[in-house]
Amino acid sequence: MLSAIALAALIQSAPASEDIVIPSEPAPLHGTLLTPVDARAAAVLIPGSGPTDRDGNQMPAIQAATLRLMAEALADDGIATVRIDKRGVGASAMAALSEDALRFDHMAEDARAWAAELAQRTGRDCVWLMGHSEGGLVAQVAAADNPQVCGVVLLASAGRPAADILREQLAALPQPLNDQAMDGLSEMEAGRTVETIPGLEALFRPSVQPYLISWFRHDPRALAAAWDRPMLIVHATRDIQVNAADADAWRPPSRTPRGSILKASIMC
Repeated sequence: MLSAIALAALIQSAPASEDIVIPSEPAPLHGTLLTPVDARAAAVLIPGSGPTDRDGNQMPAIQAATLRLMAEALADDGIATVRIDKRGVGASAMAALSEDALRFDHMAEDARAWAAELAQRTGRDCVWLMGHSEGGLVAQVAAADNPQVCGVVLLASAGRPAADILREQLAALPQPLNDQAMDGLSEMEAGRTVETIPGLEALFRPSVQPYLISWFRHDPRALAAAWDRPMLIVHATRDIQVNAADADAWRPPSRTPRGSILKASIMC
């Protein structure tokens, strides 16, 4: 059994967990701040696509708690984190926007707000943004021209524009559906909406097209080339959604001019 002194020391050294709220319209956004004793850095953990909550779960199907476990591991290494319920998810459900009103940049604006809140609460000049999957692109957009961001960490984040990935995923469609889908993606890349394509309503319905157009506008490689602070890119070889092509897309050409892309791609 632990002595009273040892138990007290353990309690005093444990990271402090606190539910926090930041203002937003139409309702506040919620997250969890985990602060170790004598924190040496701070990071915002940004979930990937879909209804992913602050712990990295999509209830009831996914209950791995990846983001909570990451926050706890980072706390053990002296790094404070805030992990967030995205707009429309978990405790932030009331902050949801209608599908036709939602834009990709709403998520980047939320990430900027969380970075500012974390910097203020931890007393740091800047914090890190750590994004998983789609959250990596959110982190890149939120970090651009933002002095409150020290650096970004991209975890299984696509190294290609979203429209290119969708083309790859839709390549096996039969004709003439394939041509219709490719033409539709090209039109949305150019900022134009298209008629709903029968059989592909989930992707080309009118209410979701403005979001897709706003998403297609961001090129992760271009954002990386313009970034002049630290960036860590981590990929896994057995990822079933973000494949080796996305990891390879981050690798700079052998003759890249010094300083244009300074990145490390770690395969694990």
